[in-house]
Amino acid sequence: QVQLVESGGGLVQAGGSLRLSCAASGSTFTISTMGWYRQAPGRQRELVARINSGGSTNYADSVKGRFVISRENAKNTVYLQMTNLKPEDTAVYYCNADGSVWGTTGWRLFNEWGQGTQVTVSS
Repeated sequence: QVQLVESGGGLVQAGGSLRLSCAASGSTFTISTMGWYRQAPGRQRELVARINSGGSTNYADSVKGRFVISRENAKNTVYLQMTNLKPEDTAVYYCNADGSVWGTTGWRLFNEWGQGTQVTVSS
């Protein structure tokens, strides 16, 4: 079992910055890709950014040049530095991770979500 715990959301004015963190914990596991998704009211959950174990990243076009995703593999933690925030960035942000976890039947794949953290950008 792998759990993800997010932190760092909040209320910020347009043009401001926030940093989200997500830490993975649990039994023996390895993480392949970690990412951030967001869901605004009435809209589908969408990819914001993701990073694989080698450090390769990809971003949604709407956040390129404003958001930076990074990770600390030794801490099983992923970060999302958000700058020049806009009201349209307002959403619940979810952390996601996939990889392999050791269980009673050996290694199995996992894909887990965090509980979400609210980001609100006022105009």
